[in-house]
Amino acid sequence: MAKAKKNTQGVKPQTNITAEHKALFDAVISGKYDNFALFSCFVDGKPTSAIVSVVQDDNEYAIRPLFVAVTTDMVITDHEGVPA
Repeated sequence: MAKAKKNTQGVKPQTNITAEHKALFDAVISGKYDNFALFSCFVDGKPTSAIVSVVQDDNEYAIRPLFVAVTTDMVITDHEGVPA
């Protein structure tokens, strides 16, 4: 497990989290919406799952992936390259 480094004072932390990511995450955990689903899918041909939003448009459904589960082939690191 990676250990997070403490921020030094006056240095802005590096992040890939956008305002949209935060808003979507807040919506998922808020309990205010009922259009989220766990969706079986593939990423780069590898089986995984995703949290998606589902919106009905007439007789069709628009499925938008929000967050994808990690697959065994993914390498997740922090900003210094330390495995998470």
